[in-house]
Amino acid sequence: MGDALGDATLVAIFGFLGGLGLGLAARLGRFCTLGAIEDALYGGSDIRLRMWAIAIGTAVIGSFALAAAGLFDPETSFYLNRGWNPVAHILGGLLFGYGMALAGNCGYGVLARVGGGDLRAFVIVLVMAIAAYSVISGPFAALRVTIFPDNLWATDAPAGFAHLLAGATGLSPIPVGIAFGALILAAALAPARMRHARKAVFWAVVVGLAITAGWAGTAWVADRSFGAVPVESHTFSAPLGDTVLFTMLASGMKVSFGVGSVVGVLCGACIGSLRRGHFRWEACEDPRELRRQIGGGVLMGFGGAIAVGCSVGQGLSAFSLLAFSAPLTLGAIVIGAWLGLRQLIGGFATL
Repeated sequence: MGDALGDATLVAIFGFLGGLGLGLAARLGRFCTLGAIEDALYGGSDIRLRMWAIAIGTAVIGSFALAAAGLFDPETSFYLNRGWNPVAHILGGLLFGYGMALAGNCGYGVLARVGGGDLRAFVIVLVMAIAAYSVISGPFAALRVTIFPDNLWATDAPAGFAHLLAGATGLSPIPVGIAFGALILAAALAPARMRHARKAVFWAVVVGLAITAGWAGTAWVADRSFGAVPVESHTFSAPLGDTVLFTMLASGMKVSFGVGSVVGVLCGACIGSLRRGHFRWEACEDPRELRRQIGGGVLMGFGGAIAVGCSVGQGLSAFSLLAFSAPLTLGAIVIGAWLGLRQLIGGFATL
């Protein structure tokens, strides 16, 4: 079957299946980056924040378990095998987080909203896709490379905490990574209220397994194709632009994991919203609201391109490999979102 479908189609199918799980988790499990931050800051609940930690812990254990089974080499991921730039991750994360607050969701979240019939989110998706590509390979690409070189902190060893600790102790990074993941998972599940929130735990695990499956699927195809396709997992900055381009130029392009992932999230979110009876067409009646959301989409596109990943790309996929960039970017995203929410609620005077 693999030979008949082709490598590009195979990785797109893996992306679609994982994206389907992510879309269902967003709609049925209320898995959401901004929602988790809002609940923790203003709702008095840390359940959705702990869902993120469970997803991260699951993805870390799953990714390093794949490595232990010889099914995936974390060092083949660009999160570990390229130099990293902490300035880019911090600034990009701040821009992304602030834009996320203005837009009302991250790239993954707005895809889930589109799947529920929200036409405002569709506008944000298009704006974010164009903004990201303008920085990745468009008119601002040369400026990005000049200001934020990838190899600012180039290292001979893979740029990850498990590999760093393994090098210092003489251990293999695999048990170190699994131990890290287990600690994250145990901390997330420590309160009894979290262990009793079975639905939340279930969907968080689904998200973590979707990230793991992305690594497994693309690693398998990359191995059988002798590296013809990249080893990757889910992220929603560049893939939005890839999907827009593929929609327009499919006859001159190959489908990719990212395109499959985007379509999968849309389908999963649509199924989930229909299942709950939440699907409805919505449009923006307030020009000021639309202006704010478009501005947020631009900032998310810029920030995701600069940080080399969004809240899912850095916050889950890169975190699953314990990359140096992951906690730095995710922390900056949270701070940026906090600043944006504070500004929206009380104006700049409250900051």
